[in-house]
Amino acid sequence: MNPIPREINLEFDGKTIAARRWGSPDGKPVLALHGWLDNCASFDRLAPLLEGIDLVAVDMAGHGRSYHRSRDANYNIWEEVEDVLGMAHALGWRRFSLLAHSRGAVAAMLTAGTFPDRVERLALIDGLVPPPAEDADAPEVLARAIAQRARYGGRKPRRFDSLEIAVEARRNGLFRLSGEAARALTERGTCPLDSGMTWSSDPRLMATSTAKLNNAQVQAFLDRATMPIRLVLAEEGIADMIERLRPVLERRENIEVREMPGGHHLHMEEGAEPIAEWFGPFLRGEVD
Repeated sequence: MNPIPREINLEFDGKTIAARRWGSPDGKPVLALHGWLDNCASFDRLAPLLEGIDLVAVDMAGHGRSYHRSRDANYNIWEEVEDVLGMAHALGWRRFSLLAHSRGAVAAMLTAGTFPDRVERLALIDGLVPPPAEDADAPEVLARAIAQRARYGGRKPRRFDSLEIAVEARRNGLFRLSGEAARALTERGTCPLDSGMTWSSDPRLMATSTAKLNNAQVQAFLDRATMPIRLVLAEEGIADMIERLRPVLERRENIEVREMPGGHHLHMEEGAEPIAEWFGPFLRGEVD
């Protein structure tokens, strides 16, 4: 596959989603969803390794070069489902697969559980479902979300004097990145500010959801997502994820799991090649 993607915009419902497209329209349609505070450059290393696929990696709402939600809207994870369907409509795709990482993987699973007739396969990286919430926590979750929306909505953007300083900040974020991976995300995820630059992502993404799914709701989405699913879990990824997901995965015969060496962004680093070897034939429909 050509390592240089085409830059495209997807327009629907008055929204603009920026994206990068690899491969040929004759390939299997695959929509790629990145993680929290990342952008479509998350797939720059993996995408060229996936032959026979029409791969569209998007900047999700509030990220990269895509639209920001209105001031009265939220970035609750389930809001992404409607956007995913809008993106597919803009591409003219009735059936498609999803390749997704972290928060994007959760959004992909929710989409598959909501519209199982639209999603053919899921190829997920270090993410599957949100940690279930306790019903009794709902008032506190809502209170915290409202307070955080007010705080982050009014926050002044962080300014960087140079791209190099921004890259270093991104490299040492919540999940440590290689210099190459940090640069890819930073070049896509910054915009000019005065004589320097700032993050292009919506600060309100830092606020927690106004509500969270309980265990029964999480299980209901999983019950409807019966399509073939492959899940890569990073050995040095999100703390306790592998152990937390074991009880869920034991009862899901359609979910095949592999643990691979690397950190949370392993698909941008040393894990890209083994992930491509496992995901490529799967996304092309050659194997289940």
